[in-house]
Amino acid sequence: METWYYTVVSIDGDYANLKRTDIESDDLKLVARALLPEGISEGTQLKYEFMQYSIV
Repeated sequence: METWYYTVVSIDGDYANLKRTDIESDDLKLVARALLPEGISEGTQLKYEFMQYSIV
């Protein structure tokens, strides 16, 4: 299984915009906050692995 790294760019209500940091990309991924770890804020670094997000 692959591992991807993201940065939380913005939080809008129940959703967060994530920017992938392990590759060159300007695309943002909209993710429900219920799928993200507690305590995230703008600028939080995340790792996505085995269908789960964790704070780096």
